[in-house]
Amino acid sequence: MFATLKSAALVGVEAVLVEVEVNTGEHGELALEIVGLPDKGVKESEDRVLAALHNTGLRGYETKTTINLAPGDLRKEGTMYDLPIAIGMAAATSQVIKTNLCHYLIAGELGLNGGTRPIKGGVAIALLAQKLGLKGVILPRPSAEDAALVHGVAAIPVDSLDGALRFLSGEKTVAPLTAINPTPNPSVTHGGIDFSDVKGQTKVRRAVEVAAAGGHNILIIGPPGSGKSLIAKRIPTILPTPAAAEFLEILSVHSAAGMPVKEITKHWQRPFRAPHHTISDIGLIGGGTIPGPGEVSLAHLGVLFLDELPEFRRSALEVLRQPLEDGCVTVSRAAAKITLPSRLMLVAAMNPCPCGHLGDRQKECRCSSQLIRKYRAKISGPLLDRIDIQIEAPALLLDELRSNQLGESSAHMRERIETARSRQRARFPDRPQACNAVLSGQELRDHCVLDRAQGDLLQQAMEKLALSARAYDRILRVSRTIADLAASEHIATSHLLEAIHYRSLDRNL
Repeated sequence: MFATLKSAALVGVEAVLVEVEVNTGEHGELALEIVGLPDKGVKESEDRVLAALHNTGLRGYETKTTINLAPGDLRKEGTMYDLPIAIGMAAATSQVIKTNLCHYLIAGELGLNGGTRPIKGGVAIALLAQKLGLKGVILPRPSAEDAALVHGVAAIPVDSLDGALRFLSGEKTVAPLTAINPTPNPSVTHGGIDFSDVKGQTKVRRAVEVAAAGGHNILIIGPPGSGKSLIAKRIPTILPTPAAAEFLEILSVHSAAGMPVKEITKHWQRPFRAPHHTISDIGLIGGGTIPGPGEVSLAHLGVLFLDELPEFRRSALEVLRQPLEDGCVTVSRAAAKITLPSRLMLVAAMNPCPCGHLGDRQKECRCSSQLIRKYRAKISGPLLDRIDIQIEAPALLLDELRSNQLGESSAHMRERIETARSRQRARFPDRPQACNAVLSGQELRDHCVLDRAQGDLLQQAMEKLALSARAYDRILRVSRTIADLAASEHIATSHLLEAIHYRSLDRNL
């Protein structure tokens, strides 16, 4: 007897169709063969499936049985094929009616007692079912809760193999989980943090507002205790609220990485990732034997914060070039070649020198000029070119620390940023997620027009600071964002000068 049903495999953060074919009654020695490039986790499913079938009151295989996971050239990993294999074996041995097998994507891990256990990628699997026009997905309950985020797809939760078989045979009715509809809330507290907590640092606050308004990368340079990390952690509170399509992308990435998305759905907000400087290249960019998302992908459509930037490995920093430039990262391994999303806002912080007190008004720096150059040389020129805004955060005065006056709130800053982003969306009606940070060459020429005097001014700055062509384009993009914040159709000279001023590290070098 033969049975086939549909399952899925995770490739990066996306799911692809896998057909589980079960053929029984073959001639030969009694055995169960699983083919189709299974890894060790898939091969071990034989013991789990047989125990689950036995404890559910069903027969295992009684003749030579072959299970094929097609396509055969795609490597299969993990325990997500336990449930479809068990259902396929029950169908192939006529222990369940095959009526609904072809209408659902089925995945899940089985315990020895026949109970189901959650798997990763519930959102991605539901998106695949939506793309294929299927009725829905059959998943363990926690994974089905993730899948319920995708509208138009019935997320059928099953707590056991027996429950799944009864549903497929029509003996039992299982109501799909109600789609979760988290409501965008611009006033979300983000754990109680707010820009009103930031004392002083008016120039840094302004630079951060410009960066958030245009999606620009920003580097904050200042001594210890100047508030660099404090400011960076509050940037998500002023970012525009993600649209429904963007939020689903965020959830899909986290679901494919095996992270629970139930907590994320409680607050409709952008991700904030802050890896430690000891992180490996693979941990930052993604990869592994079976390539999966790293921190740059988990920060997709949000913020990646790198504190103490020069302390990161040089190799780890250099792999950031492609994701920052292209908005995606391609990872090639023996098992697969995948492209992961990485449209993010990079926020980095660093001390001005190894001791941290260069330029401090109260403490003396004891670093030699050679040591300072060596410290800053840890950040390569090509990476620095990809950081649009570089701003210095001076040490706070005691009067500023003692002041009880609250700074401007995140809500007020976000209101101006949302207005600036709305101008950018109107500029690119066919690209609702576009912002000034990703303006292409032709778009720069169309929307960042300078008059002759402004062109001469920018040329003088380029020559004096020895900036690259990439830095030239980024100055124009930042100028356009400053003009948007000022509700100006054209870039004024003051906007251009402010953008040039934000090349702080270039000026110092």
